[in-house]
Amino acid sequence: MTWIELLRVAGGSIARNKLRSFLTMLGIIIGVASVIIMIAISAGTEAAIEEEIVGLGSNLIYVSSGFRPGGARGQPGPAGGLTYDDAFAIAEQVPGVRAVVVEQGSVETIRFQDVVLDDVNVLGTTADLPSVRDMELAAGRYFTQEEIERKHKVAVLGTKLAKELFAETDPLYQTITVGDIKMTVIGVFAERGMVGGVDFDAQLYAPIEVVFRYFTPTQFARLIGDRVRVIYVELEDPASMEETIQQISLLLAKRHDVSLDEADFTITTQQDIIKTRESTTAAFRNLLAWVAGVSLVVGGIGIMNIMLVSVTERTREIGIRQAVGATPNDIRAQFLIEALMLSLVGGLIGLLGGVVGAWIFANASGMRTEIVPASMLMAFTSAAAVGVFFGFYPASKAAQLDPIEALRHE
Repeated sequence: MTWIELLRVAGGSIARNKLRSFLTMLGIIIGVASVIIMIAISAGTEAAIEEEIVGLGSNLIYVSSGFRPGGARGQPGPAGGLTYDDAFAIAEQVPGVRAVVVEQGSVETIRFQDVVLDDVNVLGTTADLPSVRDMELAAGRYFTQEEIERKHKVAVLGTKLAKELFAETDPLYQTITVGDIKMTVIGVFAERGMVGGVDFDAQLYAPIEVVFRYFTPTQFARLIGDRVRVIYVELEDPASMEETIQQISLLLAKRHDVSLDEADFTITTQQDIIKTRESTTAAFRNLLAWVAGVSLVVGGIGIMNIMLVSVTERTREIGIRQAVGATPNDIRAQFLIEALMLSLVGGLIGLLGGVVGAWIFANASGMRTEIVPASMLMAFTSAAAVGVFFGFYPASKAAQLDPIEALRHE
C-alpha cells in the first residue's frame, strides 16, 4: 500500500467514528492547551515582575539596612543599619554616582477645606527622586536640596491624590493639612501608575527632613542619625557597577566601623532581584509544565485504549487486507498513522485552545499572560510523540494477527 492509500484509509476510519475520535483526542487537546496556558501564565508573571523592577528606575544599586549583634566597636546603643548621612557620604565620596535617593514613609490624614482623606502614604524623599524614579512633573516644580535642608513644609502630589483633594481646583500653592502640619503644594507629578505594588499616583512627596521631624521622630536620631531602610544609588555608567559596589561597601564599612564580613548592610542590583524572581518563577513554571504534561500522557493512554478496541473491532477487515496482499508492515503503518493523525489533529485544536485560553485567563483574572512560541512547538511535538508511542503497541498487535484467524473472526 502507498502512503496516500494509508492516509486515506486512516482518515476514513477516523471520519466514520467522529464522536469517538473526538473523545479520544480530548486528552491530547486538554494536555496541549494546558501546557501552553500554564507556560503563558508563568512567562507573563516573569515579564510583569521584571517590568516592575526596571520601572523603579534604571541602573540602580540598592543598599539595604542590616543588623548585627552589639553596638559599633566601643559604642553603645542599637547596632546595624543605615542612616540618612550615609546617603550623603555615598553621593559625595563615591565616583560614578549620578544620584542618590533615600525614602522614609509615613501614613497620615490629609485635609483640604471639606475634603478629608485618611491613610494616605506620605513619602519623605530627596531631591534626586524624579531622576532615579523616572518621574515627570505635570505641573509646578519639585523641591530643592535647600528646601530639604531647611525643612520647608512643601509637598508634591501624585496625580490621583491631587484629583481626589482638589477636583477641578488648581492645586498649586494651595495649603493642605498633613496630620497636624500645614504644607504648601508646589507641584503635581504626571501619571506614573502602579509599580512594584506601589501606587505612585496616590502618594504625597515631601522633603525627607520634614518627614523625619514631624511624622517619624525617633529617640535615637540625635545620637545615631535618622535611620533609613534603603538607599537607592543611580549610576552614570552601568559598566562600572561592580567597581561602584566595591567602593560603596568599603565606604560604609569604614563609616560603620565594621569589616566587610561583619557588614550591617547589603548591596543588591536590579539584575540580582530579577534573577532571584526568575529562579522562583522558573521552578513554578516547570511544575506547571509537568502537571500539564500528565494530561498528554493520559491522552496517549486514551489513544492506545481506543486503538486496541479498534483492532479488535476490525480484525476481519485486517484479515481481508492481508488476504489481498497487505504486508504486516502495511497493517502496522495503517494503525500507526491513524493514531498519529488523532494526536496531530488533537494537537492543532489544543494549540488554538491554548492561545484562546491564555487570552481568556488574562482578561478574566487581570493577570498578564505571554504566549511562548517554544511552548507551542514543544506541546505539538509532544502530542505527536505521544501518538507514535502509544499507537505503536496496538499497531504492532494488528500487524501480528494471523490472516486465517482474522478472516474467521466475527
